[in-house]
Amino acid sequence: MMAVALSALLSLAAPEIAIVPQPVALKRLTGTFSLEPSTQVVVDAKNADLARMLRSYLSPSTGYAFETGAKRGKNEIEFAIGEATGLGAEGYRLDVSPERIRIEAAQPAGAFYAIQTLRQLLPAANFRRAKVGGVRWTVPAVAIEDRPRFGWRGAMMDVSRHFMPKETVLKFIDLMALHKLNSLHFHLTDDQGWRIEIKRYPRLTEIGSQRDSSMAGHYSEKRYDNKPHGGFYSQDDLREIVAYASARHIQVVPEIEMPGHAQAAIAAYPELGNTGEPLRVGIDWGVYENVFNVEESTIQFLQNVLTEVLDIFPSRFIHIGGDEVPKTQWKKSSRAQARMKELGLKNEEELQSWFIKRMDQFLDTKGRRLIGWDEILEGGLAEGATVMSWRGMDGGIKAAKSGHDVVMAPTSHTYFDFYQSRLRRFEPVAIGGFTPIEKVYAFEPIPTELTASEAKHVLGAQFQLWAEYIPTPKHLEYMAFPRGAALAEVVWSPAEQRNPDDFFARLPRHLERLKVLDVNFRELDGPGPDPVGTWSPQKVTADFATHEWDVTGAMKADGDYKVLFQYTGGAHRLDIAWAELVVDGVVQDRDEHAGRTGAEDRDNEYRLALKSRKATSKIILRARIRADGGTDSRGEVYVYPAR
Repeated sequence: MMAVALSALLSLAAPEIAIVPQPVALKRLTGTFSLEPSTQVVVDAKNADLARMLRSYLSPSTGYAFETGAKRGKNEIEFAIGEATGLGAEGYRLDVSPERIRIEAAQPAGAFYAIQTLRQLLPAANFRRAKVGGVRWTVPAVAIEDRPRFGWRGAMMDVSRHFMPKETVLKFIDLMALHKLNSLHFHLTDDQGWRIEIKRYPRLTEIGSQRDSSMAGHYSEKRYDNKPHGGFYSQDDLREIVAYASARHIQVVPEIEMPGHAQAAIAAYPELGNTGEPLRVGIDWGVYENVFNVEESTIQFLQNVLTEVLDIFPSRFIHIGGDEVPKTQWKKSSRAQARMKELGLKNEEELQSWFIKRMDQFLDTKGRRLIGWDEILEGGLAEGATVMSWRGMDGGIKAAKSGHDVVMAPTSHTYFDFYQSRLRRFEPVAIGGFTPIEKVYAFEPIPTELTASEAKHVLGAQFQLWAEYIPTPKHLEYMAFPRGAALAEVVWSPAEQRNPDDFFARLPRHLERLKVLDVNFRELDGPGPDPVGTWSPQKVTADFATHEWDVTGAMKADGDYKVLFQYTGGAHRLDIAWAELVVDGVVQDRDEHAGRTGAEDRDNEYRLALKSRKATSKIILRARIRADGGTDSRGEVYVYPAR
């Protein structure tokens, strides 16, 4: 069981050198380098920013100035930019001896990543932002040669569903830099909020950035908090974020959703919609039918928006969404149908493709590249488009085989709004799913279906922080880390060197650094117990029926146990009438109360006492269950000691 393996690893002492992500090559040498008040930095004038960045990291905790000076051969940190070969734009060599630290890189980005590695060679206390007394600042002597596996190493932050303060974004950028991630995908607009100031269209933020309530639970519950929520970034805020990220060699890729996920924009400017009816900014999570119309005036509106976006964000890629676009309104709209006829299009999928191609052509004239979710494949892919594959890997495979670039972002391994434990009741409410850190670390961005030449179209991968159920900065950190550290190693380190035992041995020391940085990471406790059984549409009925699972292996000793019924998918929830424990054919205990598990859970845990267990006993869990409203329900059953 993975949980057992992980707990065993956590009992081990962390290795002396615990760098995350793991470098390509690391050799431990004899001795250490001591940071002293007289330690100076050697760097040429055009790369002075590297010295400033180094000081910003090391001076607060050490109290040392680290002045810039001429090369003297000892007690120095030397940067040699442009001298490294064979490492690419982001690779580096870091040589530490008792006399000096030398950083070689072809480009400043590589030297910056060497600094991140250097920080991790020092005691965790060096991450404090104030002077730390009583610490001897020594760096183990090493020879490191390192470069990333992928050019796109990213994280997506959704600030539309829940707005995050600028300071939170800046802190997140710092954490990305520490993990050598280089792409912040900034999801700025959606049905539930428009977060970017567009000077030409002020109502986008005056109206579109504010909603009067938010869904308080899962979609099926239809509960609301009745609290206003809003916020947006001024263009000056965004320029500050972009500059801060750029100094840390991170591109900020803005996402402006179209043609779907548009309700906040249509609420501000109803003429952009298909019905002309006034709308409120979305308060439900999920997909709305209100999408942009396909009039030339709307195309021009959105291209005007993109013009201001391009002025703020210098990134090569601009994300236009393109996902989850209901075609209902286009099918009902006489104008949309007339537009299809004018354009010679056969169906609404081709109409969506035409819409995306218009944006692709516009961005191409501005020297930029369009990127969108894998639905942009439907109806024909725009010539210069890059695909972000989220509905599994199939969209990415199809795009790569047709010669298009791909960023892998499948729900299965990279959706960090999913639960981190099988025992959901002990976790903050999440959107669903189950993505433990072990699964993240096992992710392989290059599908086996691709040839070597096709695989070159896979730019990299990223994790997603969709924020329907991430309302606060601390919650954001909890969902991001340490899973983000695992994904960072997936996209940086060579695939053949990835080793889960080694990673989890290094991780506790890395978590010490995150603790010093005041990161609200999730503690390592494993993914929870394996399920003892399941239910599925093939087994469950619409009427209550009794089901059995053999739980002998899960109940190894007398005591109180909890039984959890946990929905994992399907169209209908599961209702539970009772659960009982049968030992050697005799009912030993029963917990009888109405429970349910589905989009929401209510009283879906049962407590049962095991007594007088014999070594030869056969223990059966029996429960009376039904799928409410239909049989399409599936889930898992867990048994674990009561806490």
